[in-house]
Amino acid sequence: MPNNLASFAIHVDDVDRARVFYETVFEWVFEPWGPPGFYLIHTGDDASPGVQGLMHKRLSPRTGSGLNGFEVTFSVDDVDLIAARVEAAGGTITMAKSVIPTVGALIHFLDTEGNDVGAMKYDDAPHT
Repeated sequence: MPNNLASFAIHVDDVDRARVFYETVFEWVFEPWGPPGFYLIHTGDDASPGVQGLMHKRLSPRTGSGLNGFEVTFSVDDVDLIAARVEAAGGTITMAKSVIPTVGALIHFLDTEGNDVGAMKYDDAPHT
């Protein structure tokens, strides 16, 4: 299986302001999902669905050590194998395998340049 980009997440300070911005600029559709202030982003339509997006409040202020940018997640066959490869190649696991019910198993890691990356084995693999 190719390790394709499957998902991106936008971490924001003001969820409502950011939602209006992206609705206006890209005409994306936001669907509330999970906890308050957490959205699925539909970047396309039925004929051309695009990449799954997510948006939620930033965990740490942007002025601090929090993520400043889009977070990407790659669809993989085996998160344990990817985690082992990350560590062998000099990366750092920042979130051990976590299961999201009905979605899949997810890890997060920093690459050798400090970039935050996700890898997920999706339950139904719709993002491959």
